[in-house]
Amino acid sequence: MEMFSQFGSWFAGLMFFWTIYQHYLPPKLRDSIEFFTSRYTHKFANYFSPYLDITFDEHTDDRFNRSEVYIAIQNYLSDKSSMEARSMKADYMNDSKSLLLKLGENEEVMDDYLGVHVWWSFNKEVTNQPSYPFLGGSDEKRYYTLVFHSKHRKFILDKYLPYVLEEGEAIALRKRTRKLFTNAGSDGPDWMGDRENIWNHIEFKHPARIEMLAMEETKKQMILDDLLWFKGAKDYYAQIGKPWKRGYLLYGPPGTGKSTLVAAIANLLDYDIYDLELTSVKDNMQLRRLLIETTSKSIILIEDIDCSLDLTGQRKKKKSGDVEGEEEKDYLKSKLAGSGEGEGEKKGSEVTLSGLLNFIDGIWSACGEERIIVFTTNYVNKLDPALIRRGRMDVHIELSYCRYDAFKVLARSYLKLESHSLFEPIEKLLEETDVTPADVAENLMPRSLKTVSAEACLRNLVTFLDKAKHEQENRLRSEQEKMLKESGEKPMLLIEEENSDEY
Repeated sequence: MEMFSQFGSWFAGLMFFWTIYQHYLPPKLRDSIEFFTSRYTHKFANYFSPYLDITFDEHTDDRFNRSEVYIAIQNYLSDKSSMEARSMKADYMNDSKSLLLKLGENEEVMDDYLGVHVWWSFNKEVTNQPSYPFLGGSDEKRYYTLVFHSKHRKFILDKYLPYVLEEGEAIALRKRTRKLFTNAGSDGPDWMGDRENIWNHIEFKHPARIEMLAMEETKKQMILDDLLWFKGAKDYYAQIGKPWKRGYLLYGPPGTGKSTLVAAIANLLDYDIYDLELTSVKDNMQLRRLLIETTSKSIILIEDIDCSLDLTGQRKKKKSGDVEGEEEKDYLKSKLAGSGEGEGEKKGSEVTLSGLLNFIDGIWSACGEERIIVFTTNYVNKLDPALIRRGRMDVHIELSYCRYDAFKVLARSYLKLESHSLFEPIEKLLEETDVTPADVAENLMPRSLKTVSAEACLRNLVTFLDKAKHEQENRLRSEQEKMLKESGEKPMLLIEEENSDEY
């Protein structure tokens, strides 16, 4: 009983001092005491603890690039998480046929390698230092922590960690699928939130291959040779002091296969595609952030760039006496998009030509490597020359109307034909008529695999080409008649027809 009474007196005294501490001690003094006790208590515990820990942050010290070590650890722990963790986060991979399981927040799993036990945990905390200082606000810090006994320090550093990184990279290669990304809208809820949400993505499944492209064999071989050279040119780019990237400008009428060529390039090189919608980008800052968050081994695609923003403005006229070299400054000052008219109307994109040029080949374009930047356009003459000059768009590829070489590729793909008696009239019609590969392919496609023969498809194409030829001649005749209406001269087509009648 005496012991209980002493304990009661001691506990009552403790509660008395705790009340004084909580209610009467100045807050600043109380915070200082708590900081001091927590700091030195932690040091005291660590001094006697035989365990060490290593932290692996999601982003590197520059806070722009995602750490490859972090990604490898995340992949490695996927299997461990499925076996031991109670809290997990799952991402679908390979068309939902396999899962990438990640540790839940503050979750811990044990790993055993060659008889040595270690513990992994995933942590997340909010910091006041944003990953992108120029955007302001706070951000989250994610990291993995490895805990192990101090006597295994050398083993962990020399054997275990290299093993984890090697396994993580191997898992990534086994589970990797090509992805098609598109940028989230600048006013969307995720733009200033989670870094992972500024690009939305789906699995990329386009079946296009270079050998299936409907174009001249010489042009196809040129594209193939250039791509394979680029993929193996890392040391060469380092030698000449340029970022490892290449620009492709694809131009030609609609339906000539520009998008299909991009898909074929992605399949050949095993690259992801980032389909950038410029009209959804608020300003140069957001354009720069989108570039930062793209990965290496990727294609950055801007389709129909002549329609994306106002890229068709001409140079400002220079006064006499201005040097020619000053003309480039006019490009950098010209706006690509203006604000909407009228009060209350939503303001358009404020991306400038300067921002886009820096995106392509400025300082920020070197934040990654092994990238291909592709522009597509139907009207190349409308684009500002500063945007597509050599050095920015290194390779200019014209995708034009379907000719005989392209037709043979389509006949081989669609009908499995290498030759036919109708090939000769089709060749003649294609040389005289401007039709796109998409038009030819549509007419070669069987309407029924069981009842329509290859010959019927070819005859259908001949009929289509013959009709297109006459429509083209009628258009040309109408244009000539309009141009020569006041001159009294006969249009060239009419003269040719009269001459043919004489014979």
